[in-house]
Amino acid sequence: MTHGKASKDDGDDLLALFEQGRHADAEIKARLWTENYPHDAFGWKILGAILTTTQRHQEAVSVLKTALKLSPEDAECLNTLGAALEDEGRMEEAGVLYARAARQAPGFVAAFYNLAKLLQRLGRLDEARFYFEHALSINPLHLKSLNNLGSLLRDLGCTQEALDCYRRALAIHPSQPEALTNLGNLLLSLGQLHEALECQQRAARLQPGHPEILSNLGNALQHLGRLDEALDVYRQALTIRPDDTSIHGKLLFTLNYHPDQSAEQIFSAYQAFDQRIGVPYRASWQPPASDRDPDRRLRIGYVSPDFRCHSIRHFLEPVLAHHDHQSFEITAYAELSQEDGLTAVYRRLVDRWVPTHGLSDDVLAERIRADGIDILIDLAGHTGGNRLGVFARRPTPVSVTWMGYGYTTGLSAIDYFLTDAIMAPAGCEPLFAERPWRLEAPSGIYRPASDMGEVGSLPALANGTLTFGTLTRHVRLNHHVIRVWSEILRRLPHARLIIDSKDFATEAVQARLAERFAAHGIEPERLSIGYHSPPWDVLRTMDIGLDCFPHNSGATLVESLYMGVPFITLAARPSVGRSGSSVLTGAGHPEWIATSEADYVNKAVALASDLEHLAALRARLRADFEASPWRDEAGFVQRIERAYRNMWQHWCESAPAGQPADRLMT
Repeated sequence: MTHGKASKDDGDDLLALFEQGRHADAEIKARLWTENYPHDAFGWKILGAILTTTQRHQEAVSVLKTALKLSPEDAECLNTLGAALEDEGRMEEAGVLYARAARQAPGFVAAFYNLAKLLQRLGRLDEARFYFEHALSINPLHLKSLNNLGSLLRDLGCTQEALDCYRRALAIHPSQPEALTNLGNLLLSLGQLHEALECQQRAARLQPGHPEILSNLGNALQHLGRLDEALDVYRQALTIRPDDTSIHGKLLFTLNYHPDQSAEQIFSAYQAFDQRIGVPYRASWQPPASDRDPDRRLRIGYVSPDFRCHSIRHFLEPVLAHHDHQSFEITAYAELSQEDGLTAVYRRLVDRWVPTHGLSDDVLAERIRADGIDILIDLAGHTGGNRLGVFARRPTPVSVTWMGYGYTTGLSAIDYFLTDAIMAPAGCEPLFAERPWRLEAPSGIYRPASDMGEVGSLPALANGTLTFGTLTRHVRLNHHVIRVWSEILRRLPHARLIIDSKDFATEAVQARLAERFAAHGIEPERLSIGYHSPPWDVLRTMDIGLDCFPHNSGATLVESLYMGVPFITLAARPSVGRSGSSVLTGAGHPEWIATSEADYVNKAVALASDLEHLAALRARLRADFEASPWRDEAGFVQRIERAYRNMWQHWCESAPAGQPADRLMT
């Protein structure tokens, strides 16, 4: 940062203190400067920069406005005031100031970078890309622009260009932690798990104690199934940033997959999350302003980051398509950094569309109150992009979590966990922060993808070999699963096993998984490990599917049945450990639900031992599925609308003014 009165002897000293990060010393000197030279913009500008850097934004704004009165065209001052306003959530004002700074000083990289970063934050990615690229045209070595442009390109689906940005940044500065962790995140999304882990480990060594890098390291460990290590890393990150809801969510998400912790141990971590993140907001809950008419048209709000091309579309789109808009007004609160073709479909299916990206939890909660929403439905749980912080603020009379996560949020502020009696059997209520509201199984609907094709005949009849298979992520393949599947293969020495998902895209991960089976005496030649997308042809090569435990698979189980592939599941923990049971019950085949690991092996072996029966199943399973509740779109939506109406009526009858409903367990 430069200053306008170089003749003042201590100006360089003040500037040096600020640039060295000695903010307390610099602040003392800057305040003295403004007292001695109140009409000199330099001291006010430096003081404003110090206040902005130390996050005293309100005072920073006042100080920087004083500086601008003295020097209205100072690009650095305009840029710093923009940063202070952005940190206060005043995005539009910040953008105007960044643009003014850029016009005033066309070679001022920081102004173009800040403008691009703000536009990126607001989801205006094409504009953001233009300004990042302009900043790099001024200074091709600007690391922050390269890193952020890489992240933007990743969000746009420009994978190779994003990789190029991160690698250009690392070519400039090989030990740059931000570029390493960003590269690691992208490699993880591409299924290059070991390479991703190496990047995150290097970044963590270069910048120890950085909570975001630790969180990214935990993600890489989790994807590789190294759950205890991942949990340790997340806990380290939370000691540094204890109120980070994203890191809390990743820890809880990972616990769901742990093969050796009890349901009670796992739920205790959710309770701790609520005490830390949720309960403190109770004192600020506002009395609901809703009209307590039990029969009026209800305003329903769905909150999701997945109103886009995502597997949830096969379950969510038919719900929105069949809603009764005379009885229910539907609002979508869309947490999207980038829209796609499917987003336009969702927009047409709802009455109101509210983009939420860039809105703070407080601002979004106030918006939902202003919209008069009666029932707010979370569709994400602790998955990425969730807005559980909004639910903790309780902006609506009734709130529900459903579909996107499969287990409790841990938030006692949410009234209901929408489920069925198979996923959440009677007696499991102490394992949920919400009350389970049980529909008849299944608690969902499925609309098949248009490109799945025909089922085909039983593969074993053509090739003489029985083939088991699974489409699952690495995190589900714990030592219990490997042992049980190995026992099945030992009992059927001519059978083989397919394991297919993005996590197994690289030879290194494939080889490591094969080694785990080899430890149980299963030769690599009996395994086919890899990644194919879409997986329909892979499913056509399977005779029997194998579900994982204690965390079952999700959409792939429904897809398996639709493609004529029966599967064996083990009923384990509520509810993530019983989703397979719910799928089978809804499809009319509870006989494939095992009650123990030994029962799981026996059921798989028995099903594999009767090829004539398997062939008959193959031939009729899709038709059976089409005739099941899974495909009754209109009927399911009527059931869920009755549930919403009953929730609302119960609130109208039981809730005193300003209090949450006395939640009803049904």
